[in-house]
Amino acid sequence: MGGILDRKIFHRLISVDEVFDVVEKYYPLKPLGIERVSIEDALNRVLAQDVYAPIDHPPFDRSMVDGYAVRSDDIVGADELNPVKLVVKGKIEPGQKPGINVDRGEAVEIATGAMIPRGVDSVVMVEYTRIEDSNVYIYRSTVPGENISTTGSDISSGDLVVLKGTIIDENLVGVLSGLGIKYVNVYVKPRIAVYSIGDEVVEPGKPLEDGKVYDVNGYLVTSGLKKIGLDPDFKGVLPDNYDILYRELEKDLREYDIIITSGGTSAGLGDVVYRVFNDLGEPGIIVHGLKIKPGKPTVIAIVNNKLLIGLPGFPLSCYMVFNLIVKPMIGRIIGLTNNDSEKIKAKVPYRIKKQLGKTWLIPVTLIESRKGYTAYPVSLESGSISPFIYSDGYMILPENRDVILENSLVEVQLFRRLEDLPKLNIIGSNDYLLYEILVESNLAYLTRILSIGSSGGWEAIKREEADIAPTHLLDEETLVYNKPFLEKYGLSDKAVLIRGYGRLIGIIVEKNNPKNIRDVRDFLREDIVIVNRTKGSGTRVYLDYLLKRIALEEGIDFNKLISRINGYYYEVKTHTAVASAIKHGRADAGIGLGIVAKIYDLNFIPLTWEEYDFLILHERLEKEHVRIFIERLRDHDFMNNLIGKYKGYYKLYNDTGYPI
Repeated sequence: MGGILDRKIFHRLISVDEVFDVVEKYYPLKPLGIERVSIEDALNRVLAQDVYAPIDHPPFDRSMVDGYAVRSDDIVGADELNPVKLVVKGKIEPGQKPGINVDRGEAVEIATGAMIPRGVDSVVMVEYTRIEDSNVYIYRSTVPGENISTTGSDISSGDLVVLKGTIIDENLVGVLSGLGIKYVNVYVKPRIAVYSIGDEVVEPGKPLEDGKVYDVNGYLVTSGLKKIGLDPDFKGVLPDNYDILYRELEKDLREYDIIITSGGTSAGLGDVVYRVFNDLGEPGIIVHGLKIKPGKPTVIAIVNNKLLIGLPGFPLSCYMVFNLIVKPMIGRIIGLTNNDSEKIKAKVPYRIKKQLGKTWLIPVTLIESRKGYTAYPVSLESGSISPFIYSDGYMILPENRDVILENSLVEVQLFRRLEDLPKLNIIGSNDYLLYEILVESNLAYLTRILSIGSSGGWEAIKREEADIAPTHLLDEETLVYNKPFLEKYGLSDKAVLIRGYGRLIGIIVEKNNPKNIRDVRDFLREDIVIVNRTKGSGTRVYLDYLLKRIALEEGIDFNKLISRINGYYYEVKTHTAVASAIKHGRADAGIGLGIVAKIYDLNFIPLTWEEYDFLILHERLEKEHVRIFIERLRDHDFMNNLIGKYKGYYKLYNDTGYPI
């Protein structure tokens, strides 16, 4: 053992950038293992694997209100003076699978949360109805989709819900339980002991003698570790005594994975920590002094494959090094991101109308641009669970305002630090292969994806909010995907289209195709009910193009043609929602991705390869994460390997990854 009068001067101070590389040579900064826990025991644990949604949420089309499920075209023009009378066919309660098919002139009473029956496209709130015998009088018209929360409108089956390395908070527990997930794989938590070192250090609550100071660092470090989900043991204060410190730490090395001390790390005669660390075992001290102020006297040692960290004694120095070195280092071992809370001002991207007399708190996703932050509302539906994981904070809309105009500034209370916001903003159309590219390129952790449709992506590029906008819009005049819209959106001089890949789309129908649907013309049959995508989506544009061709061939007006299609106004946000509607019998057919039909075990009738490209502002092409994304697209070996998982449903082009 080293003598108590031995003295070791700092031989070489190292920079902060070097610390992790030095430690990695002796101690791998990675999780210690994986264990499986139930979600009730998962709070503050860190996920050890990506979680994909096993089901849609909501898992079926459901009513958002108490009222009557109707066909919207049955009650056009209904008002207080001209109510529409419908026959009440029955009642549906939550938890029931409806065996009712609603025909024209009929309605069905429905409770909040109950499953929507076949044949209706909206729900009238009970406040706008009057029941008389077996009839209901409707005093207000509806639009398709009104008061209906559609399947997967919150989270779609197969969505990447949360990445491994995410700490599980109470919000995420709610999301996981809402998706029916009972058990999760988490990283093993390291066992950590914490000490304060120094003859001058006194436990809070005890009398403070001259020359003494209350212990700050022991409680600071212990609380900081607990905040990131660990269970450290604070073992109190030890004196500047070599023998006592050696004896206690030698014993702890048998029980703990990491030991953190504060104080006694300098090179003075009374500072013994570095000597004890070095004498406990091989290789001993690997870092003794950093090129920072405050925080220079920091010690790191490896002893018998255990990590020992000696922090400076002055509280500010201890605090700086703890945040700068210790938390990121342990973060690699447990996979944790730190979050603080603050308020900022952000603009809203579109007009929001609200009730007077109530303050609204709306979860938002923040997108940064040269013009500041934009707060995209995540969801306005009270039944949603996605805001728990997709929001960066919430905006506060005061009770004395009923309209928030586009580009108005609002206050946002943050859930996370601004510097922790994603570095790559992808806004536009959603896609399975896109997630794979991001995950395999190590970009997923840095990326924010807002799935608001191809048209929404073009608008986000125009507002300079998106780094990348995935798009698959078909121009009906030229039958060319995406490129004609550069001129239509006035972006010819500001943005470029990077060639993406082809996606096979077609008609999704029930297993074994019991209604013998062959092409889009069958959508006009009286016995067929379709499910459609929302306006602005590339899939909706493509269907409308096909229907306009049919209308032209038959010499009839397009609007008259679509009025003959049952379900044309039954709109859903995602491809999985299309498949789910067919799976649940709400519809017989719909246009969607072939891979989705396969996932849902449904039949698929191919129609075309749509071109899924990426719109990027010229000024963002050299942004690091955008550049990496483009490089991955250009790596055809990389891309073909990913496409192999979805064989037959995606394809590359010769110019994939290059400007069109």
